[in-house]
Amino acid sequence: MREETGEETKAEMGEGMGDETRERAADRRPAADALAFLNRPGLARLWATVRARLERNGLQPTGTVRLQNLDSAEREALSLLLAKPLTAPGASLRLADLDARLRTSAVGRGLAATLAELGPPLTDRRAVRDAAAAERTRLWSTAEATLAATSLTQQPWARPWLEEIRRGGTLTRRPADTALTTVTQAIQTLAALFPGPGPDPTPAIWGRGELATRTTGSAHGLDDGTLLARLVQRGIALACGAEVPIDAPGRRALWHLASVTPDEVSSTVLTYGLRPTGGTWQEAALRDRAGHHLETHLTLRELRTLNLELPPRTRIHICENPRVVEAAADAGRTAPLICTSGSATTVVRTLLDALAATGCVFAYHGDFDWPGIALANRVIHRYQAESWRMKAADYEYLATRTQVHGTPQLLLTGPRVEATWDPELAPAMDALGIALHEEAVLDLLLEDLV
Repeated sequence: MREETGEETKAEMGEGMGDETRERAADRRPAADALAFLNRPGLARLWATVRARLERNGLQPTGTVRLQNLDSAEREALSLLLAKPLTAPGASLRLADLDARLRTSAVGRGLAATLAELGPPLTDRRAVRDAAAAERTRLWSTAEATLAATSLTQQPWARPWLEEIRRGGTLTRRPADTALTTVTQAIQTLAALFPGPGPDPTPAIWGRGELATRTTGSAHGLDDGTLLARLVQRGIALACGAEVPIDAPGRRALWHLASVTPDEVSSTVLTYGLRPTGGTWQEAALRDRAGHHLETHLTLRELRTLNLELPPRTRIHICENPRVVEAAADAGRTAPLICTSGSATTVVRTLLDALAATGCVFAYHGDFDWPGIALANRVIHRYQAESWRMKAADYEYLATRTQVHGTPQLLLTGPRVEATWDPELAPAMDALGIALHEEAVLDLLLEDLV
C-alpha cells in the first residue's frame, strides 16, 4: 500500500489521527468524500456480503462475515478501511466492529444507514417475513370465519376444499388484499351454488354472468382464466365428485353440474309441440311452429322472457334422444315433447321447472342402459314424473323383439343402477345384459304422442 494513498484515505476516513486532527479533517472533507471512498470497486464484495447479512438480521449489525480469495484491490481497500494491513487471502469482519468504525469516521453513521446511502435501499427481510406470516394468518382466519358464516359449514367437502387451497399456496403469492377478496368471493359463490338443506332443495339455476355480478359486482368476475373461477371450479368438482377440468368443454360441463350456464345463448333445449297461451309474439311463434310440426331450440335467454303458461295438467312427454323428436315431427304428432339430449342440463331444467310451475305433468322415457336409468331417476324424482314405457315388462318385450328380428344388440356396460320407479327393471336388465336405446322403441313411443 502506498503511503500517500494511505495518508489521503486516513484523512478521508478521519482515522489514524488525533482527535484535533480528525476534527480538522472532518471540516475539510465532507461526508460525501468519505462515501465516495466507500464506493470504490475494491469494497463492492464486502458491501454485498454485509448487505445480505444485515437484511437477514433484521438490519442489526450482529454476526461475522467472511471474505475469501481477496484480490489485491480488495486487500488494499480493506486495509485502508480498517486502518491495518491485510495480506492474507481472506478476512473475517465482525459487523458490530464495522458499525462502530463507520460511526466514528467521517461518514458519521452506522452500518445500515451507510449501506442505505450507498444504495439500493435495504430490505428488512425478517420484518417482511413476519409481515407476510401475519397476512397469511389474517387471510386464513378470515376465510375460516367467512366459511363458518355460510351454509357451506354443512357441506362435507367445503373444509377440505379450503385446506387444499391453503396447501396449494396460490393465494399467498398474490397481494394480501387481492388474496383476501378472492377467497371471500369464492366462498360466497360456492355458498350461492350449494345452499344446503332447506324448504326448497332444488338448486337455483344461474347464468354465470348473473352469478358473478351477485358475488363479485362484475359480470366478468367468473370468466375462464381468472383465479376466482379456478377456485370455484375446484369447489364444484369436490362437491360433485368430478375431476377438475383441463379444457374449455370440461369447464362448461363442470359449471352445468352446479346449475350454472357459462352463457345464456349457446346451450339450448329441443322442444316440440309447445303451445303456451301467452299473448306476446314469442308464445305466438311457438304455437305457430307447433302447428306446422316444427321443432324449436330454446336458449336460456329466451326462457327467461317466455310466458310458458299452459292449460292445467297438460301432459308433457320427455325423451332422451333427439331422434324421437325428429320422428314425432315427421309423423305429424301433436303431443308436447321435450328432449334432454342425454343430459338434464341447466337449460333443460329451466324449461321443465317453468312448465312444472304452471301445473304441467310429465312422463319420461330414456335409454335402457345404466346411464339412461341414472338420468331417468333424476328427472322422475325432480318432477314426480311417470315412467313412460320404462317398466321391466317394456324392457323384456323390446329385448325379445330385437332378438326375433335379428337386430344387432349392444351389451350393458358400467355399474348397475337401480330404477327408483320399478325395482324389477335393474334385475331384468342384469339378466339379459342388453342395452336398448330409444330408437328401438320409436314406433311405440309415437303411438302415445297423439
